[in-house]
Amino acid sequence: MATVSVYNMEGKEVGTMELNDAVFGVEVNEHLVHMAVVAQLANKRQGTQKAKTRSEVSGGGKKPWRQKGTGHARQGSTRAPQWTGGGVVFAPTPRDYTIRLNKKEKRLALKSALTSRVLENKLIVVDELKFDEIKTKNFQNTMKNLKVEKALVVLNENDANVVLSARNIPAVKTALTNTINVFDILKYNTVIVTKDAVATIEEVYA
Repeated sequence: MATVSVYNMEGKEVGTMELNDAVFGVEVNEHLVHMAVVAQLANKRQGTQKAKTRSEVSGGGKKPWRQKGTGHARQGSTRAPQWTGGGVVFAPTPRDYTIRLNKKEKRLALKSALTSRVLENKLIVVDELKFDEIKTKNFQNTMKNLKVEKALVVLNENDANVVLSARNIPAVKTALTNTINVFDILKYNTVIVTKDAVATIEEVYA
């Protein structure tokens, strides 16, 4: 089992904690991690883009001029793609971009991402995150104490004071244990987790 230090909000080490190898010590499967990120980004796409082809634009039923004798190139419709107001060639149509992973793949991808953060010493465990008021400066001071600039902060419960204090910091995102995902773990190069959150993650994914 990997052992990590536990820090308080002042950035001082207050103890150690053993991480469950079933979650934080698996063999990193880079292929599954990649698939999870691609799937997450693809599933965000609405797929509602649409343009009209020459068969869908209005008008153009009459041949603009006779086939021969005008000196112009032959034309069959004023709604052909080369005409102003004509249809679009190979126009985009609504489609579903969804990519699906099964439950085992999703779980292993998440475990792999968490393990990679442990191996790179980019997972910081704090004993608790508590603020008496909603104040961005307080959260920034905590980040400075932990010597972190860009981080995903994982909480066990939705603490409004913590979430709202972090909301205006561009390089920080808060998440609950049931909303963490591979993309965010990799995007924010440091993961800050409370002790309670670690226990919940191990309970759910072990």
